[in-house]
Amino acid sequence: MKSPLILDQQFQNISLQKWQSLFELAKSLELEKKRSELFHAKKMNVREDRAVLHTALRNIKQSPIFLDNQNITLEITKVWEQIKVLCQALEEVTDIIHIGIGGSDLGPRMVCDTLHHNTPSAHPKLKVHFLSNIDSAEAAAIFRQVKPHNTRIIVVSKTFATSETLQNTKSVIAWLISQGVQRSDLNERIYAVTANTKAAIDFGISTDHILPFWDWVGGRFSVWSAVGLPIALQFGFETYHSFLAGANALDEHFLQAPLPENQPLLLALALFAHQQQSHTTSQAVIPYAQALNLFPSWLQQLEMESNGKTCGNDDQPVSLSSVVIFGVPGTNAQHSFFQMLHQSPEIIPIDLIAIQEPMSNLPQALQHHQQLLANCLAQSEAFSTGYQADDPNKASTGNRPNNLIWLKKLDAFHLGALMALYEHRTFCLGILYDINSFDQPGVELGKILAKPIQLALENPQEPSLQSTLHPVTQARLHWLYQANTNKNSLP
Repeated sequence: MKSPLILDQQFQNISLQKWQSLFELAKSLELEKKRSELFHAKKMNVREDRAVLHTALRNIKQSPIFLDNQNITLEITKVWEQIKVLCQALEEVTDIIHIGIGGSDLGPRMVCDTLHHNTPSAHPKLKVHFLSNIDSAEAAAIFRQVKPHNTRIIVVSKTFATSETLQNTKSVIAWLISQGVQRSDLNERIYAVTANTKAAIDFGISTDHILPFWDWVGGRFSVWSAVGLPIALQFGFETYHSFLAGANALDEHFLQAPLPENQPLLLALALFAHQQQSHTTSQAVIPYAQALNLFPSWLQQLEMESNGKTCGNDDQPVSLSSVVIFGVPGTNAQHSFFQMLHQSPEIIPIDLIAIQEPMSNLPQALQHHQQLLANCLAQSEAFSTGYQADDPNKASTGNRPNNLIWLKKLDAFHLGALMALYEHRTFCLGILYDINSFDQPGVELGKILAKPIQLALENPQEPSLQSTLHPVTQARLHWLYQANTNKNSLP
């Protein structure tokens, strides 16, 4: 199955013999078998005893997929119908506030930001505002922009228990009421996307305003579910469907392409090889498209939350896990950290992402694009070949492995394919590391510790609340309390 993307690995500096050994490794780890199990409802998330079926969410052919003897395709298509209805029902709304964090925010935010650059809006009057951070400054900035009486809220939380999301939701509701919106009208203004329907109803959201998703969808893979509702609202259901179709095309490629032609596997094997050989600990991902500004941020969560683990599937320490992902668009990156990429003692692999067609309709768009691509191709060559000079300060050693990924155009279809490419790379890397890529136990400790600290912050006159905290945290709270007290006493 041909991929809608082009992967050029000519500057990977991996020999044919090494590639062959990498393919043999993939076979020995039963990657092909596990790849099939991923698509056929095997419970790949072994620690949580869950299937991993985000690929089913973009099953545009609507072929039956059975989980626990139920055809989940029927549930998915019902949600598509809900999204279609909302695209019509909300077409006169001027503002949507989408409240979520992590996977409930990064995916739809990145897609909307990317498509905004060159995809016509289906509803030009509508603006989607993403609210994720518990820092009240983000909410305040949104409040300055929206029209309260023509605003709708979408609350996105898989568990409907995420503290930042619930606090932000309460603050948005309070602000709407302060702007004259009647409490009796709130039910018509709030929608929820969640796997915990009961909690959403208990919060006060009407049953017919709840769009479900399921425990077999990980948060960082959830943009393909109703979490992606803002994409459809802003750009129309056809564009949303094209986004799903692009991902589905890459799914088909991943599932059917032989190992030596399989793009997600090729990306994973190359990075894995450099981790083994060069002790690589990071990777730069540089999209030569300003519209993909948020793509590295989305990829950070996908890769680092999936594969940044201490233990493998056997509960023993692993020798390799996720690299650190970083990046910003080229050519900006060239004037920032490319100095390090070219001359650092550490070898940092680079993925360069380029678009074949110009990305605007400006009269000078072709000239801009030619210069952009010239920089991309030149940097790719320079990373690999380096530069010899009499002055060692001016020399670059080269041998910096890099991939070049081509998209024909930056539309919803090809963006969907690009995201699915990296999702499947993450899956392949998890197999190579022998890691469960679909849980995230390491994020819980900070959440647990935050609760008693918040309680102590809210009740500074109760020393007993601080007594159980770490001495350093106690000292910091004391300093904060004293600083705030002294500030308030100033004339």
